[in-house]
Amino acid sequence: MLKALDPLLHSELRLGVMSILLGVDEADFVFLRQETGATAGNLSVQIDKLQKAGYIAVEKTFRGKMPCTLCRITDEGIKAFEKYVEALRSYIDK
Repeated sequence: MLKALDPLLHSELRLGVMSILLGVDEADFVFLRQETGATAGNLSVQIDKLQKAGYIAVEKTFRGKMPCTLCRITDEGIKAFEKYVEALRSYIDK
């Protein structure tokens, strides 16, 4: 039987953000926007969804006088990502 795919991670942009965050300690909003090619508005909405799910932690701070949004993947986010990859494997291995 095929495993269910997490609909929150099945979005291309949210999956991209999670993939990036798996490889770094933290990433700022500008870096995530550049890496994903997303618009600022869309990325902001998707980051909010991931944060509300507990998959990422978001810290709003300043660099000098400039606002800075830092994102980090949480332990829950890592587990969800691993479960998502495992579910994808169930589709490939069939």
